[in-house]
Amino acid sequence: MADLDMDNRDPNDLNDHVKVLFEDVIGEPDAAHSADCVWRNSYKCFTCTKNCCYMLLTFLCGIPLAFCWGCEFAMVTFQHVWQITPCLRIWSINLGCAQKFFGSCINCCLAPVCEACGLCFSHIRVENK
Repeated sequence: MADLDMDNRDPNDLNDHVKVLFEDVIGEPDAAHSADCVWRNSYKCFTCTKNCCYMLLTFLCGIPLAFCWGCEFAMVTFQHVWQITPCLRIWSINLGCAQKFFGSCINCCLAPVCEACGLCFSHIRVENK
């Protein structure tokens, strides 16, 4: 808790795309303006409603959702540590062995044929007329 920054709660800008202000949603062109009192009160209503609803939703859902997401990331971590990484390691070991086997087969069987073809075709000369 000592390293919890209570001022900057999104230091990595994860949710930069949801920074919505009144000006980002509602705008009146020069040819159509509402009365000043309507514009001011609309701004206050929008901002107050957005902030109050957000506070209510975080109050009701924030802790249970944090619990659910904590469990979800714990399960993902568990899967990677105890299932996925060991499985990938087994594949890497087995495929490394298969790579050596097939590489040896290709070097023994196919490489001499390719080398012989290369020698045969290396003596062909094409002349421009």
